[in-house]
Amino acid sequence: MADRILVAGIGNIFLGDDGFGSEVARRLRFDEEPRVRVVDYGIRGMHLAYDLLAEWDALVLIDALPGQGTPGQVEVLRAEPDDADTPRLDAHAMHPAAVFAAVRALGGTVPPTVVVGCRVVSTEERIGLSDQVAAAVDPAVRAARRVVADLLRTKQEV
Repeated sequence: MADRILVAGIGNIFLGDDGFGSEVARRLRFDEEPRVRVVDYGIRGMHLAYDLLAEWDALVLIDALPGQGTPGQVEVLRAEPDDADTPRLDAHAMHPAAVFAAVRALGGTVPPTVVVGCRVVSTEERIGLSDQVAAAVDPAVRAARRVVADLLRTKQEV
């Protein structure tokens, strides 16, 4: 089977910087690469879980990163989905651990996952990214393109 990579923008555009993943997904295109599919899932966690039941070789999540760190800083992280994670499922929210648990509950397997994220300023109710996070969108698009290129290259060498 051909290599297939799903790039998933996630987040809530009504919660300020949490909309980062959606904005990056909106700008990210792989028209020249049929093995890559980019989708803005927003807060549709169950939709992502059902899509992950298809055979994907890798998942790239684009997401806002809460917590410590410099606001606007783009980071690339390997996700290690924990089989023990059993967070409460919410069809109207997007938490990666809940999505991974849903995939397993539906009989699927979570593919190797890389997160391209950005440290947030605020996820309080408002529409629009902060200046720092908005400035990180183009660097995140470039980082996601590099991650996908590396994943495709790795698959070809195996």
